[in-house]
Amino acid sequence: MHNPIDKAMLAGRHILSIFFLGLMVGLLLYAIRFLTKLWDFASHLFAMPENDDLLELLHLADSALVASMVVMVALSSYDSLVSRLKEKAAAERMHWVGGLDTGDLKLKLATSIVAISSIHLLQMFLKPGSYDDRETMWALIIHGTFLAGALVLGLLDRMSVPHGSAPAPPAEAKEVHATEGKEDRQEKE
Repeated sequence: MHNPIDKAMLAGRHILSIFFLGLMVGLLLYAIRFLTKLWDFASHLFAMPENDDLLELLHLADSALVASMVVMVALSSYDSLVSRLKEKAAAERMHWVGGLDTGDLKLKLATSIVAISSIHLLQMFLKPGSYDDRETMWALIIHGTFLAGALVLGLLDRMSVPHGSAPAPPAEAKEVHATEGKEDRQEKE
């Protein structure tokens, strides 16, 4: 039998729900901001110079990456720390929920950050003369730091797997990685 402190500590994990719900509210607000950017892009598309339309499109892609990162963090953290979502997610054909462990989440976040940083660098390079050498240098240093961090996380994750053996896929992932064709899986669903 658990003592009251143990019960309180275990029940305290539900406080995290406030943070994960807050992330989803923030995501909703970010989606509204995204829609305003999209409307602005669409309404000025044919009047803007060619490089500017590409820059605006990169801003939209950047927003999509940030939103995906927020969803990954909120869902996988809630699933692993507060309440399992596997059955509810499977009912909505979201079999990937519950398949991310903390190591996978760290790698996905690190690669998302590198991708976002790459988009910012590309935006800088598409507007030469808009940034001075110092700003460009710092952007490259920061991007290199993100890239090095992602590589180190990947290496550490790889080193944590026993040498010569591949990690066994989680039992939940078997359905997601089935060998049958996509059409066959859709027909079954």
